[in-house]
Amino acid sequence: MAQGATIAKRENIPELSIVRAIAIIGVLSVHSTSVAVSTGMIDSNWFFLYNFANIFLKFGTTTFIFLSSFVLFYNYYARPFTAKLVTNFYKRRMLYIIVPYIVFSLFYYFLRLYQSGAIPPVGDMISDIASRLLHGNAYTHLYFVFISVQFYLMFPIFLWLFKKFPRLTPWLIVFGIVAQWSFFLINKYVLETPVKARGSWSLSYFSYYFLGAYLGIHWDKCKNWLIVCKDNFTKSRLVGWLVLALVWLTAGLTHVYIWHQMRLKLDSYNTSFIDAVWNLHALTTALVLLMLSFIIYRMGSGVLNKLLMRLGELSFGIYLFHPFVLLIYRKFPPETGNVIAHHAWYVGGFASALVISWIVVSTIARFVPQHWILFGNIPGNKRKKTAPQQPARGIDAKS
Repeated sequence: MAQGATIAKRENIPELSIVRAIAIIGVLSVHSTSVAVSTGMIDSNWFFLYNFANIFLKFGTTTFIFLSSFVLFYNYYARPFTAKLVTNFYKRRMLYIIVPYIVFSLFYYFLRLYQSGAIPPVGDMISDIASRLLHGNAYTHLYFVFISVQFYLMFPIFLWLFKKFPRLTPWLIVFGIVAQWSFFLINKYVLETPVKARGSWSLSYFSYYFLGAYLGIHWDKCKNWLIVCKDNFTKSRLVGWLVLALVWLTAGLTHVYIWHQMRLKLDSYNTSFIDAVWNLHALTTALVLLMLSFIIYRMGSGVLNKLLMRLGELSFGIYLFHPFVLLIYRKFPPETGNVIAHHAWYVGGFASALVISWIVVSTIARFVPQHWILFGNIPGNKRKKTAPQQPARGIDAKS
């Protein structure tokens, strides 16, 4: 396509909002069961259920990274690579991702200071804030935004490279897996970096990022395989769908079993084996959720689709805000030994994180003109002129 030609806007894929909605539900499930699987319900006969919710649904971060990459390459790959494109890309990420990240990092940082009751000298405080902003650890969940920023910094480079050498693009999934596992093994045997610290670096998520890049670039060729419907049915595709479902379930349930055994101190496993199972679980989940979203959108009721799509649009704000809800909620544990009350309290934690965060983010998005400073620019509001640029969708900034 000539540089001066008008670029047709890519077809909208509303199903992606449903994937975001399921992903944020996964995030809330993991965070709302974290206390239960570490201490709260470790001796319960129902521990296996809490462990299942905590591990099988542990696909939020990896799915959001996959979605972000998919959307970016889907929207940008066909455009001419110009200085204006790169400038606008960084401007939108600064406004809709980095600004909210800084605001919430400061919010959680001072919240922690308030909880500790100790105020450090101003110089030390400024130094500590700067360090936490640069490492994504002002609060436990903000590492994801830190990872996303790393990918945003690299995106124009990858975009230029793949447009310049399109023959590389069929190998993107392989490249992502090799890069990620090279990083894992170097960290394990050379640098000896703890797994928790390793997770704050984008190389730990390259397989998901480049799976998204591959599908974003080659969507027109891949969509008939990923959209499960009568019109796309062939025997070979049916076999492929069944194999994917079997691998996904096997990897996911194996992942659940591994953590069940380790948390109850019944067994131990090699860290590379755990990484491999988790990697397979998360990769296949991204594909399964994408396929499931098309089924839900096609067969679900109008009310269900509307709710899920709105949840997906609000997902970034909910992600940033929900730990505050859980922090307050956990200050009021049940004061009874009744088992049912404790189960209800954990379920209530999930429900509160979802419903209260949804109400707060949605209300602010509707009535506060500069809501993008807190939650990015959320589409679908009546106040469409409140943000300075094209909106970002959900947790990944669409274009």
